[in-house]
Amino acid sequence: MNQKAIWEGFSTLPPEAQQQVVDFIAFLQTRYAAPRSRKPLKSAPLKQEDFIGMWRQREDLRDSTAWVRQTRATEWGKS
Repeated sequence: MNQKAIWEGFSTLPPEAQQQVVDFIAFLQTRYAAPRSRKPLKSAPLKQEDFIGMWRQREDLRDSTAWVRQTRATEWGKS
């Protein structure tokens, strides 16, 4: 379809349908708009965060796989 045929088809639509076409075009423009450049994110120095290593002394968490397995067996075994 060329622009002239599209315009002629548009002009034959009732006003409500024309508004829907306009709304749909606006939707497509936002959906396919060129992405805006974003500022690069600053990486957080995680090693300095307080939560890193907070369970260091917990012997029951040394082997996290075993801890998860045991917790699941305990919790899922309940009725």
